[in-house]
This record gives sequence, C-alpha cells and structure tokens, in this order.
Amino acid sequence: MSLILYVDRNRISPYSLSAFVALSEKRVSFTVQDVDLDAGAARQPPFSTLSLTQRVPAIDHGGFILTESNAIADYLDDVFAAPDYPSVLPRDVRQRARARQVQAWLRSDLLALRNERDSTVVFHPPRADHAPLSPAAQAAAAKLLQIAGELVHGDYLAGAWSIADTDLALMLLRLIKSGEPVPPALRDYALAQWQRPAVQQWLAQVPQPI
Repeated sequence: MSLILYVDRNRISPYSLSAFVALSEKRVSFTVQDVDLDAGAARQPPFSTLSLTQRVPAIDHGGFILTESNAIADYLDDVFAAPDYPSVLPRDVRQRARARQVQAWLRSDLLALRNERDSTVVFHPPRADHAPLSPAAQAAAAKLLQIAGELVHGDYLAGAWSIADTDLALMLLRLIKSGEPVPPALRDYALAQWQRPAVQQWLAQVPQPI
C-alpha cells in the first residue's frame, strides 16, 4: 500500500521533520511530496482538497489522509506495530503518555520563544544578528530548560528513543543555535538527538539560503 508524506518545500517545519523522522525510524517505504507554503499551495487544490486541515505534514496511506504530526506518529505505531516494526513512541503506558504530554506541550506553549527564535535558526546557518530575547521569550526559555532538565534522564526522555526526543531536541536547538545559554547536559542531549540518521537525512534535504 503506497504511503506519501507531504511536507513544506523549504523543509523548515518542525512538524514535517517529526513526521519524516517517525516514518524513517519505522523503516517503511514512503515518498515525499513538497507543498509550497510560501505560494499558498496548502490552501489551494489539489492539496486543499486532499488535506482536511490544509496543513503539513500530511500522509496519504492508500487513500487514508491524516494530518498533525503527533496523530501521524500514533497511527504509524498502530499500523506498523512492534515487534515487526520499531516503535516511535514508548510501549510502556505511562512513558507513552509522558511522551505524548511533551509533544502536546511543545506544540501549545512557549509561543514567545517560538516566535523570536523560529525554526529557521535550527535549519539554516547560524546568524550573529539575533535580537535579544524579550522578557516573555526569556521566561519561555527558562521554563523550557527547567522542564527539560526534569524530564531528560541520560540520553532520552523515557529510557529509549522516541519521537518526543526529536521534538524536544528541536525546541532546545532554537536556543543552542542562536547562542543562548543551555546547560551542558541538555546541550549534549539535543546535539546527540540531531545526529540520528533520520534527522540527518532530513537536514541533507533542507535548501539553504543563497
């Protein structure tokens, strides 16, 4: 059954990255289709008629269309289930719930930080002209570091890798890549997550500004 992943053409969507990594970690065959968000392609046919929410990422699995990266990860773990396929979320009920909590929190909080250190700081070469973080963004950064410090134990959030590690690492990299202070343990954690082969495959496809 064919599986297509729709992502942003510029490859700077954290959520497209998350879905791509989840699919890659599953070791299933899929193709990637670009959507030009800058040109408004998400709101126009054919994508607008394909995707109910007109957002990326989206998957088309044999005619079943699904958006939202956390829903995609859940779906993949159900359809391509362990032990035949690697899990992308913890199999333990409480650890799985914690991973989902982290994913939901990262998508709904820390808005000032996400606005002032958008995902281009993660995917594009470092710049030296970042404006200082506003008080609201500083508070969001402090909250991120405090919570991440409590959640991360060793190399992972839950004893073994899950897609929530990729999502949390990306948020921490908004600070790391823009030169903001990050405790060494969290810095090492985020940079190690960024070396996973699936993440590196995505990074190799990111168009760089001229």
